[in-house]
Amino acid sequence: MKLYIKSLETYFIIICSFISVCVSAQQDPEYTQYMYNTMAVNPAYAGSTGTLEAALLYRSQWIGIDGAPETQSFTIQSPLRNEQIGLGLSIVNDKIGPSNELYIDGNFAYSIPLGYEKRLAFGLKAGMRMLNVDWSKGRYYDPNDVLLNQNIDNQAKLAVGAGVYYYTDRWYVGLSVPSFIQSNYYDDIQESVNYDRLHYYLMGGYVFDLNPNLKFKPAFLVKAVSGAPLTADISANFMIAEKFVIGGSYRTDDSISILAGFQISKSFYIGYAFDYTVSELNKYNDGSHEIILRYQFNKKESKIKSPRFF
Repeated sequence: MKLYIKSLETYFIIICSFISVCVSAQQDPEYTQYMYNTMAVNPAYAGSTGTLEAALLYRSQWIGIDGAPETQSFTIQSPLRNEQIGLGLSIVNDKIGPSNELYIDGNFAYSIPLGYEKRLAFGLKAGMRMLNVDWSKGRYYDPNDVLLNQNIDNQAKLAVGAGVYYYTDRWYVGLSVPSFIQSNYYDDIQESVNYDRLHYYLMGGYVFDLNPNLKFKPAFLVKAVSGAPLTADISANFMIAEKFVIGGSYRTDDSISILAGFQISKSFYIGYAFDYTVSELNKYNDGSHEIILRYQFNKKESKIKSPRFF
């Protein structure tokens, strides 16, 4: 099989092969602004904001590398009238190399009041994963190779996941498994289709009122993948005058990030994140960009928490 790559790509592949031994390969899409896109990770979050909410996220990873990951995510969720049941829909489109994966999930959450300003929610999600791979866009494509001429078109697999989410007006913690069912995914390091592994997510955060015009929220998201080391996102954000958000985050052995956001109105929020790679890959890319737009319809006062900050 012929190898059609430039010398720069050769070094990149060598480095990726080394990194793949030390760090788990990317399977599920990852987000720097996970704190504003929580339902994509944990279905028990559905309905917890107390109002109908929609969020649109776009992420372009490792700018400057051909075939680098690119992700679009749309979520919409709302509580029902009794506020104990929440429903949501999440759609994620994830591209990497010659592959394209589409995730479509319905989310259901049931919350139990545990006292003043405290709730415990249990969530379920069910949907499908659809995989497409066009081998002609791969680095190693050889028109004479039989395997690389058998494209994957709309290969669909069932997905079922669950989560639990406990929250008060000040802090939250959640645990989730987005899917218990193994399905195929495209491994860009091996340039092949493999079975993915179970992903476990643990998240949490706390909001401190430093003064009437300044809030501080440290947060974390830990991901465990069977057979791979733990990875963690640790972030710290400040909200100024209920309008501006500024902060930073660190993803273990991967990147450091700056985050900024603006509450345009009581309903509309826009946020941006830039990731700077701290691994050897920083020689070959210009960082990652992520933007999120969030809109809350018919916003009501909530005794549970400030939905603008988590």
